[in-house]
Amino acid sequence: MKLNFYLRLCTHFLVAVMFAFVIASLFHSQFVMAELTKVGVEILFNDRLSMSIDDLLGLYPTYGIVIAVSYFISFIVASLLIRRFKLSSYILYCLAGGVGVTVALLAMHPILNITLLAGARSTFGIVCQSLAGAIGGMVFANLRST
Repeated sequence: MKLNFYLRLCTHFLVAVMFAFVIASLFHSQFVMAELTKVGVEILFNDRLSMSIDDLLGLYPTYGIVIAVSYFISFIVASLLIRRFKLSSYILYCLAGGVGVTVALLAMHPILNITLLAGARSTFGIVCQSLAGAIGGMVFANLRST
């Protein structure tokens, strides 16, 4: 019985991480291409698609793990808050996903002295990355409730 619970929990967690990663990666790709377009580079749809797929594959080993670790920590905290204060899991997991990704991005800059994602160098870019994290948290909450 416990094994089934943990298998479902891990599956829900991985689906949420993958969902958030894909959205975050696509946001990143589009931000970078928007900046290139501003300096006069013409980017065709096929190029956009190719660059987006390349970013998905290239960012997964690093940013995918960053999202997974941030979710692991933030979802544990959210779970404790949900149990302790009987709060809405939908709201807290959504907030936890967004806050987790935001904290991870903001923490990496002083540690590594770089911004991991070029698409997160602006305030709007960080907001979009946080939105991707929040959507992943919402996916996790929806999967957990079924």
